[in-house]
Amino acid sequence: MIPNPTPESIVQTKDFLAASLLLAATCGGIFLSSVSYRARALMFISLIAGAVFVDYELVGVEFMSLFWYRGTTRGFEMTIFDVLAFSVFVGSLISPHHPHGRWFWPAGIGLLVALLGYSLLSVLTAEPYLTGMFEWHKMLRGALVVCAAAAYVRTERELRQFVFALGGAALIEALFAVKQRYLNDMDRSPGTVLHPNTLSMYFCTVTPVLAAAALSRFPGWLRTWCALAVGGAAVGTLLTVSRAGIPIFAVTMAGVGLWCIDWRITARKLAISCVVAVAAFVVVRGSWNVLVERFTQATLEQEYLDPNKEGRGVYLRWAAAILEDHPHGVGLNNWSYYVSRKYGPELGYYYEDYGNFEHAETEVRPHAAPAHNLFALTAGELGYAGAIIFALLWLRWLQLGAKFLWRRWAEPMHRVGVGLFFGTCGIFLQSMTEWTYRQTVIHFTFSAMLGVLASLVWFRRHSAPAVVLRQAAAEDEEAELPVAEPIGAGRW
Repeated sequence: MIPNPTPESIVQTKDFLAASLLLAATCGGIFLSSVSYRARALMFISLIAGAVFVDYELVGVEFMSLFWYRGTTRGFEMTIFDVLAFSVFVGSLISPHHPHGRWFWPAGIGLLVALLGYSLLSVLTAEPYLTGMFEWHKMLRGALVVCAAAAYVRTERELRQFVFALGGAALIEALFAVKQRYLNDMDRSPGTVLHPNTLSMYFCTVTPVLAAAALSRFPGWLRTWCALAVGGAAVGTLLTVSRAGIPIFAVTMAGVGLWCIDWRITARKLAISCVVAVAAFVVVRGSWNVLVERFTQATLEQEYLDPNKEGRGVYLRWAAAILEDHPHGVGLNNWSYYVSRKYGPELGYYYEDYGNFEHAETEVRPHAAPAHNLFALTAGELGYAGAIIFALLWLRWLQLGAKFLWRRWAEPMHRVGVGLFFGTCGIFLQSMTEWTYRQTVIHFTFSAMLGVLASLVWFRRHSAPAVVLRQAAAEDEEAELPVAEPIGAGRW
């Protein structure tokens, strides 16, 4: 029997105080969200833009924390952003401000519920179980964010708020990245998300949405805001010097351009292209030495095939060894525990055994990191069945986004869907080399994007005729856009 930490030895007095404050904030947030649309809008914008600060201690608390555990989650996290998500969700159900129904079944939520159910079964049958409950709790919080975004973003008015907040978050991260690189002399900028690879994944996820919004029929000020955010994100991605993030960013942005840009050559487009090229040259030239050093650090062969190097290939070998012994996996969030204890030493990598989970706070012990491949990590922890459900869920998300590729409409409720597809591609591709999809900032932001995607799929299914008529009028060279706002538009 593998021991688990006892709650009595972990829960502290400050946790009770934090729980009381979060409960009071939740009650107040639900009330404000229910009686005031403006308050609800502010909460939603704060949720999206503020998610980049979710790992800061001032915005939340981690109950029963095992801070030294090298899993993807180290405690029961609760933050002010959970309060915002729950308040927005409940307020949207109690007092909707749109002409549609109060609730709809978001596309893709069925497979997400299936993954949650299977993961809970894995946690309850695994040893140790407490570390798995940490991760399952985060998955549940992510599902809440999906539902909150789907319930709230029902018209173009809320979609404007979403892209505005996303652009603000991207600009914040870009400013932090520039400061860290040029004022703090950091070779790789982590932004506010604590690691450069996490920052590059964040940019790869959100920037395609901003680029698609900038190329849509949003109001001019919002398109300009999104274009500035795209430029900042491009600079920020470069300053992370992420070997996977930089090429993935380029590929996803090329995809958005291919589907969204009108390829007719104009003087304005040529001028913008020249400005972008000059700016890119200046930034690349300033970071050239760091880029060269980073990209020549290791070849793909050394990274994946060298048995003497703890590169990303070893995670695939560990996953195969785990599945051979445990077809149902070792349990959610238990990768580090089992690799440190058994599978690392079997391949010649020696780590400190977690033992009974009792470590002194001042000690630094080498333990195995989570697999730097999201799908190898999931397979090792949830087994073959869990990996299949997880893969089907990703395919469902990609399929939902791909629905928007069949037309080149510039309507925001359509074009943002294109950006969400390529944003999903970005996080999917970088998850082949990272586990940071599970990091709260990425998990919350992507969950909100999935909720918006589900809402756009619903809108596409129920309001397609109106969109078709408006798009046909817009594409007629002799016709002007209708004076009336499109379905779903509004002030905010």
